Amino acid sequence: GEWLAELERQRRAVQISVAGAHRWIAAEDAGLYRDALGAAGPGGLPDAFLQPVERPMEVLLRRFARHHGPFVTRAAASRYGLREAQVEPELRALEAAGTLLRGEIRPGGAELDWCDAEILRRLKRRTLARLRDAVAPVDTPTLALFLPQWHGLDEPRAGQQRLAEVIAQLQGLALPWSLLSTVLLPRRVPGFQLDMLDMLAASGAVVWVGRGASGPRDGRVALYTRRQVKQLLSAARDFEAPSPLHQAILDCLEGQGASFLLEIEDFVRAQAGEVTGRELRDALWDLVWAGQLTNDTFAPLRALGRSPARPSRRRATDRIASGRWSLVSQLVPDEPDLTVQAVARVNLLLERYGVVSRDCAAAEDLPGGFSPLYKVLKEMEDQGRVRRGYFVEGLSGAQFAHVGAVDRLRACRQDAEERDRPLHAEDIAMLPVMEPANPYGGMVAWPKAANPDKAKPRRVPGAWLLLARGRPVLYVAPRSRSLISFPDLLRDEPDALGVALQALRLLPRAARRGPLTIDRIDGAPAAESSLLAAFRAAGFELDYRGLIDIQAPGVTAIGDR
Repeated sequence: GEWLAELERQRRAVQISVAGAHRWIAAEDAGLYRDALGAAGPGGLPDAFLQPVERPMEVLLRRFARHHGPFVTRAAASRYGLREAQVEPELRALEAAGTLLRGEIRPGGAELDWCDAEILRRLKRRTLARLRDAVAPVDTPTLALFLPQWHGLDEPRAGQQRLAEVIAQLQGLALPWSLLSTVLLPRRVPGFQLDMLDMLAASGAVVWVGRGASGPRDGRVALYTRRQVKQLLSAARDFEAPSPLHQAILDCLEGQGASFLLEIEDFVRAQAGEVTGRELRDALWDLVWAGQLTNDTFAPLRALGRSPARPSRRRATDRIASGRWSLVSQLVPDEPDLTVQAVARVNLLLERYGVVSRDCAAAEDLPGGFSPLYKVLKEMEDQGRVRRGYFVEGLSGAQFAHVGAVDRLRACRQDAEERDRPLHAEDIAMLPVMEPANPYGGMVAWPKAANPDKAKPRRVPGAWLLLARGRPVLYVAPRSRSLISFPDLLRDEPDALGVALQALRLLPRAARRGPLTIDRIDGAPAAESSLLAAFRAAGFELDYRGLIDIQAPGVTAIGDR
């Protein structure tokens, strides 16, 4: 009160009557309130304070909005003792000028709110900052429990619609065809048959692109939905054909478009001379694995695993005669806009992992890295479509996630009572190492192996991983002849090895040759391993071949004969 009295004495503040109450205003605003509200100030003020003000009501409402959060028209009108009909046109003019925004801003509001644009931006920034700090990060094992659920492993829903959803989630990943067709898709789609893929291909909904050979009977393949292939695929256009035969095939498809094998064969023979069926087949597969050719059916891929050791010319040609061959570049006639491509890749990563960070882009080796994706994710955060925070320990840099993904991730966190419960068979998960739902070796680093100087886990085709409550127990190398253990888990969970070995005996037969036989553990002969007693207790017997699962049907150890 003393300060106001002093300001009034100095003619720096004056009292006026507004809405039936006395208000203090700065003396230089006397003309503004006079013109806007008809409020007369005291005499004796300088003429400079009483000059006419242009659009005075708009000035007052802009000032009101700048110092309040979201408000309704009634609140602004009552502040100045006016009717809503007098204030509404002025507020709409400010909205047209971009000063104010209008919408359902306050939770639970019954009518539309007005808000200053900068105030709303400030509210969003503070809200997002609070949300980032609201979620305590989960550990890596929780992420390993979350991802299989997010991918719908052992999902009860079946049918073409479910298969289309799975392909949309996996598209763009270069995965071994043998793994994709025999493990990944059947695990996600109950009752999966390869004919289901052919039906999607026949309708034009799905396309495939080769990503490199993995021997004569396998190779990496990326699936795409027809709707998104133009946004996700970057076709290699500077490919140099390794021979005239390869160039003749490319010229044929460039000139004729999608063609059957007989049409390709006729063109090639007219341009490059006589070729055998095997030469034509080998050249086609070279171009497939180089990412240059594709087929509108899955028949060529389906024939890979059953190729005979020495195929005849006729049989070698028959296997690739189904469907029409075409250039991959024809799927993407024009280079996609970089922003459109970045948006499509961000949406795909969110769909695939739920939580996206720099490690996801690095694991998938995306062109351009994480930088273009970060800009899109930041914009999506400002729009409220994703949330940023520190969700998972071990993931580097900024992390972005669907709101639903954050809730499901937190739901996977095990409490102390759950962690102290003895391990059971249902606590063991068996995943191919290259399974997208396995974060180890991709999004996060491998835990310390027992003997890293002699044996390190790698993310390679044919390898499997056994996890106990999301923590790796055993790494099974390709062909299932050697194992790698993780001592930190075995020390914390003494029962984990025994339970995991019981699960190991159920390793799919496609992942091994004959009876399950382990000849090396942690880079050393199985007979010298400190885990030998645990293997014997689990039903394995040691002979000259290594540790053999003698409980499998029809299997006996040498010592038991």
